[in-house]
Amino acid sequence: MGHGPAVRRRKLGEELRKLRDRTGLTSGEAAGLVGWHQSKVSRIETGRSGVKPADVARLLEAYGVRDPQLRALLEALADSAGGAGVDWAHAYRGLLPTQYRDFISLESQARSARTLETSVVPGLLQTPAYARAVTRAALGGLPSDKVDSLVEVRIARQEVLRGDPPLALSAVLDEAVLRRRVGGPAAMREQLRHLLQLAALPHVRLQVIPFHYGGYVGLTGPFIIFSFPAISDLDVVVIDHLTSSLYLERREDLEAYSAAFLTVQALALSSEDSLDLIARIAREGPG
Repeated sequence: MGHGPAVRRRKLGEELRKLRDRTGLTSGEAAGLVGWHQSKVSRIETGRSGVKPADVARLLEAYGVRDPQLRALLEALADSAGGAGVDWAHAYRGLLPTQYRDFISLESQARSARTLETSVVPGLLQTPAYARAVTRAALGGLPSDKVDSLVEVRIARQEVLRGDPPLALSAVLDEAVLRRRVGGPAAMREQLRHLLQLAALPHVRLQVIPFHYGGYVGLTGPFIIFSFPAISDLDVVVIDHLTSSLYLERREDLEAYSAAFLTVQALALSSEDSLDLIARIAREGPG
């Protein structure tokens, strides 16, 4: 449990220590190979200090790591561990809370995401009109220019669905998400049609839990599970609160939330039946 960058630093340190151990090097010997003091290697491996991607690359060279995917992941992880985030987000640093930047960084590096949403459409699937209505409702009184900037961020985040490779997204939505008229009937109808378009992508899977199923695990709060390539130990659960986000990375937490997601997936309508329901609500109108 912890804050995004702290979790990333600790995970990065653990992976670098494992790689060093495989070479048979001591931390002092590794430090000597890259021209550092032994204490710097120790601080990095214990997550007490951040490390630049270039320094990670030097360590990986010293450890003989040639796997390009693993190298890219660990170097990107160094960026997120320092809270650097993705390139386009720098333009919004003065507007975005630190934890939102951390979330964007995790999202941009993940291989897949599994999310349960009980009240709103997931950010990666929102239209601009819907995103604007959600932002205004959640952050009442915010000046229009800041609302516009936050909507731009929301839409920019969606590039992960068009990446190479794209983020694989599995989303389970409560029927309430489809029925709540966020932004009014026209905006909601547009949003529902947008969901149908995105669900046609091979890496996007949508399912709906209908009202008639009653209560289910997860009903009291949405969550998202990020999974990463090459290193399963980097997986993390993110739970949003009104003023903060909680990052869970203990194995027992990951197992519990993964099991909960499998449960709601099994409870939900099939993807085909879910899309039929979304299409019907779009035709008839939500509410």
